[in-house]
Amino acid sequence: MHPYIAKTLDTVQQRNHSEPIFLQAVSEVIKTLNPILEEHPEIEDLNLLERMCEPERQIIFRVVWRGDDGKVHTTRGFRIEFSSVLGPYKGGLRFQPVVNMGVMKFLGFEQVFKNSLTGLNIGGGKGGAEFEPYGKSDDEVMRFCQAFMSELYRHIGQQRDVPAGDMGVGAREIGYLFGQYKRLTNRYEMGVMTGKSVSWGGSLARIEATGYGVIYFTQEMLKLRGDSVEGKRVIVSGAGNVATYAMKKLTDLGAKVIACSDITGTLYHEDGIDVGVIKHLAEVERKHISAYCERHHDAVFHEGKKVWGVPCDMAFPCATQNELEGDDAKELVDNGLQLICEGANMPCTPEAIEVFREAGILYGPAKAANAGGVAVSALEMQQNAGLERWTFQQVDEELQRIMHRIFEQCADCANKYATPEDYMAGANIAGFLRVGQAMISHGLI
Repeated sequence: MHPYIAKTLDTVQQRNHSEPIFLQAVSEVIKTLNPILEEHPEIEDLNLLERMCEPERQIIFRVVWRGDDGKVHTTRGFRIEFSSVLGPYKGGLRFQPVVNMGVMKFLGFEQVFKNSLTGLNIGGGKGGAEFEPYGKSDDEVMRFCQAFMSELYRHIGQQRDVPAGDMGVGAREIGYLFGQYKRLTNRYEMGVMTGKSVSWGGSLARIEATGYGVIYFTQEMLKLRGDSVEGKRVIVSGAGNVATYAMKKLTDLGAKVIACSDITGTLYHEDGIDVGVIKHLAEVERKHISAYCERHHDAVFHEGKKVWGVPCDMAFPCATQNELEGDDAKELVDNGLQLICEGANMPCTPEAIEVFREAGILYGPAKAANAGGVAVSALEMQQNAGLERWTFQQVDEELQRIMHRIFEQCADCANKYATPEDYMAGANIAGFLRVGQAMISHGLI
């Protein structure tokens, strides 16, 4: 390891010792940058690594709201404005009980490189609150969103920081948040948030974008090996937007999705998962996937079990960070896995990634593979700025071009600085170089 990398890791560790997931994300990125330090001495001369690991701004605030039972609740809200060197901060809002500063910083750090890879002029940020929308009434969610935005509105704007949806934040929540922003600012600033409903400024294909993008990246990886997804047996973790639309695109392309999972357990259907039912359960009924068996009696639900024990050709972790561990990876490899592509942010632990690397498994890293969502969010901003509304086909074609461009960057940097098909190193290096060059251009700020 280059001494400058070791020194930077030590500094970041001391400053953020209570945030292990953020430290994991930093370590995964900068340990792969060793090959470019000799070619670019300015990285060390200008201390770019340490500067890049420190957010430009970290905002924590109190959110006070009233439940339907009349009780008053106090929740903590966050916005991490990590880097604006490529454009306005851009990244989602996550409403989950496990949200904390370490999680926000990890997601914001990843967002910087992900947004860089898209080639679009967007910086990186992330936000959210330790709030669980699941099981809450529409009125409770509305009151919480209004209270949350009553502080957040001071820190955002279409030329400053543009939040979007993420886990727990869909079109319903974005609508409530935007309504409160409009009330407080007296401005109809449509481009201040993305993930809006299509009826009032949202983009077609936004809800599908992350899941579709993961599969477009997968196709690029397979294409270099003269292969395709057609006929492959597939498992997917998660049952939200990313997982659902990844499964839909895989099914459309001729793959057979035989298992998926959520926090309650794993669903197995040998004939192939009926994605329409999964979609209806998630988006309409808001039920867990165990209810799938009420429609398909030949399907089996295994309560409390992970999906990684199901033999498959391809696996897509689309649920949450660090969901796939070293032992899971070994089981997948032993069962014949050929490819894994990440739909969630950093879902594979370092131990799991090492297992895949040693076994020669094709591995698509999240910061490249799941960039489709933020790419279409930026396209939504573009449509809003031009008072336009693109067709689904227009957006999807542009998404495919962006994912192809991301893959090319990863492959080129892997070939030049690491080893062919090391797309993790390729993504980290390509993302870093663009951000680093912009930082140098802007001077010491």
